[in-house]
Amino acid sequence: MKTKTAFISMLLTFMMALFIINSCSKDEPVPLKLVSLAAGSIDLNGATSPNNVPVNPVITATFNTNVDPATATSSTITLVQNYDGANIELNISVDGKTVTISPKSELGHGALYQLTITEGLKSKDGEPLVSLTRSFTTEGTFVPSGQVAHWGFENNANDDVGTWNAKSDGVVDISYVNSRNAAAGKAASFNGTTSIIEIPNGDQLINTHDFTISFWVKTNSADKTSGHFVLGLGAFYGIQFEIFGGYDGAKFAIRYELGDGSTASEDMWFPSNATDNTNGGWQGWDFAKPIPTDQMVTMLKDNWLHVVYTYNSAERKGTLYYNGEKMKSFDFDLWPDNDPKRTVVGLKYGGVAPEVVNELAFGFIQSRAGTLWDNESWGGYDFPGANHFKGLLDDVRIFHKALTATEINLMYNSEKP
Repeated sequence: MKTKTAFISMLLTFMMALFIINSCSKDEPVPLKLVSLAAGSIDLNGATSPNNVPVNPVITATFNTNVDPATATSSTITLVQNYDGANIELNISVDGKTVTISPKSELGHGALYQLTITEGLKSKDGEPLVSLTRSFTTEGTFVPSGQVAHWGFENNANDDVGTWNAKSDGVVDISYVNSRNAAAGKAASFNGTTSIIEIPNGDQLINTHDFTISFWVKTNSADKTSGHFVLGLGAFYGIQFEIFGGYDGAKFAIRYELGDGSTASEDMWFPSNATDNTNGGWQGWDFAKPIPTDQMVTMLKDNWLHVVYTYNSAERKGTLYYNGEKMKSFDFDLWPDNDPKRTVVGLKYGGVAPEVVNELAFGFIQSRAGTLWDNESWGGYDFPGANHFKGLLDDVRIFHKALTATEINLMYNSEKP
């Protein structure tokens, strides 16, 4: 009997020990930790924030254990554009220990971004991550996201971001020379008599509600007493920019779409000592920076100038910037009561062939195919003394959105000579 009792006691002891061993051998929940974070081969998890991340990065976050896909969402993983706090839309996917993060649209060039992954991201076992933030800067000089076209004139007249390349026979008497600084590379040089670059289907570039055009221009005043038609898309039937012969001012003429679908042209006229609606100017001009004539001439004659024009359809407002600074603006809502321009919805090409053709021209007010002003000594392409542009043009950029004052100032400071 004693032997049997001892055996049972030993058996119970053994079973208890086995139970304890098995309990201890079960996997304990493993805290979720980041192992690596990279955009391609670029380490985003190092001591130094990288400044060469592509504008279309695929970011891979690798963890020490499997991640719960249901917790990898836009609320737990965010990418914020530093200069304006914009939240970038992301595509997020999970495969075991790996979370892949990519922006839904290209980021801006030369901009700082902050990637944050919060404690809401959890492992398969429900263990949370300790919240973390990593920063990186995209490659290149600062350019806001959303370009639809960019001509950098790096020994050609091709569009660097889209398909708006010059026609095969649309580059005439253009040379490419050093631009405003080494980072800017080359610029297109126009001879003031025959030089022109023609881009087909230019109407699609301005048929938009919100719009921005940005470019660098440097006139060459040698033997040039007439004005400069720097660029034009069917003249005032689309968009044109010209610098006056006396270098005492310049203007855009742009076509807008009215509420009934028709179009009308409006000038962004900016002479020296400009006026607004508080000091004798037109009632729709809500801001104008007066610039003495000698200073305006210095700005426009033989010096690099950064020109930006924006149209914001929600505000019905057009704004002109020189060298990152606001120069003039108008508000269609300030036009007279019942004026059709109070119904403007955006920009729209309004040209009719053969008078003008829907080709964007650099170096003249319209492409050679148009017949508008053909017989005018100042407006006919075949007249060497017409207002052909003489000088350098670089980094022409078009956006189908209205850039902010902050974006424009950052772009100027990033690209300036």
